[in-house]
Amino acid sequence: MLPLKYVDIHMDDLVSELQTLIRQPSVSAKNEGIEECANLVQKILKNSGIKSEILRLRKGVAPIVFGEVMSKQNPSKTLMFYNHYDVQPAEPFDLWNDPPFSGTRKGNKVFGRGATDDKGEMITRIKAVEACLKTTGDVPCNIKFVIEGEEETGSAHIEDYLKKYKKKFSCDGVIWEFGYVDAKNRPIIGLGMKGLLFVELSVSESNIDAHSSLAALIKNPAWRLIDAVKTLRNTDGKILIKDWYNEVAPFSKNDLDVIRKEPFDESAFKKEFGIKSFVGNKKGMDAKKALVGGATCNIAGFVSGYTGEGAKTVLPGDALVKIDFRLIPKMVPSKQISRLKKHLKSKGFSDVKIKVFHGEAAARTDSSDPFVVQVKDAADSAFGKSILNVSNAGTGPMFPFAGILGAPCISIGSTYMFSRIHSPNEFARVDLLKKTTKCMCLIMDNFGNS
Repeated sequence: MLPLKYVDIHMDDLVSELQTLIRQPSVSAKNEGIEECANLVQKILKNSGIKSEILRLRKGVAPIVFGEVMSKQNPSKTLMFYNHYDVQPAEPFDLWNDPPFSGTRKGNKVFGRGATDDKGEMITRIKAVEACLKTTGDVPCNIKFVIEGEEETGSAHIEDYLKKYKKKFSCDGVIWEFGYVDAKNRPIIGLGMKGLLFVELSVSESNIDAHSSLAALIKNPAWRLIDAVKTLRNTDGKILIKDWYNEVAPFSKNDLDVIRKEPFDESAFKKEFGIKSFVGNKKGMDAKKALVGGATCNIAGFVSGYTGEGAKTVLPGDALVKIDFRLIPKMVPSKQISRLKKHLKSKGFSDVKIKVFHGEAAARTDSSDPFVVQVKDAADSAFGKSILNVSNAGTGPMFPFAGILGAPCISIGSTYMFSRIHSPNEFARVDLLKKTTKCMCLIMDNFGNS
């Protein structure tokens, strides 16, 4: 193992380059600064001793920055770092204490959009490789970087990139673009991510909004949509669509052991969100299993009629609801869409229109994979203690990486769980950036020497 004391990490340089990255806006939702940031990332990789290039799919698609270092001592194994250089919009600007793209440092914190998600995470990977090169003149295994510019808008083209550059991207393991650190400074090692199916259901009845007195004769599309949505799941959260869970396999014994050991403070969680109980009144192991491996049907928004101040007696002409389904391993988005359509038709709701926005399958690395031990040993050494997590409750494009490249994916990083990602005053903690950079050095060493 490469001892921590022999790895020379220059934190002033790391923080300075993170600030430079933050000061270059790269908002994919508005196509703001994407090309400029891609070029900046390529420059930083090159200056760190990492061979880099800009890869393109076609005009109008954000480029991928690719980096590579070939190992002299171990050219037979390859570790990939997947990250993204795009960020969420910074609005509302007036809620920031400092300009969102200023990269302001205050003590142990660096503030700015992307400080953690994902420029802070990205710089820890780059500086870890740079530290290994400067300290030993080599890396313990081949290293590849795939840094995309569309993650915050759904990674719409990552699968196309992976297919086009499959040979160039070939690897034996992937360190994901982020990882949470809990309130006790313990990194949470994520072995998977749930999938996502985002749809919009809508009903149109009359060609104009009408006076509500006409509700005696004109059907209200809001009631129609409510009736349709009520057929999708029960009050315990179980999805009632036929065959929805058909392909799902139960947790393995190893997964159940991991879930059982993972700490989860139910009282603190409820207090944080101001709630009294969980869906279906779940408790203990059932609550933990639902969070990491339960499929969900969530109403993200419902719009119909008048929702402003005061009263307006109106009968709306149309209604729509936006729904996100979190998918679990073996659920194929296209199959689930077909099942949703058949369900609504069978329940007499053929008039409900369905618009599909996004579909992403779930992915999960087996908890018994040797890669898991290598990452956890590194995290325990760098942080003192780490926690395994069977799957993140959120979604990311992990499935195409695991499927197309055939490589296990694990998320670990420096993202403090209260770092306000996607919100005003997002920040990165310098102490966690340092520990994570050291952790990445150890992961490379464990992986290369396994």
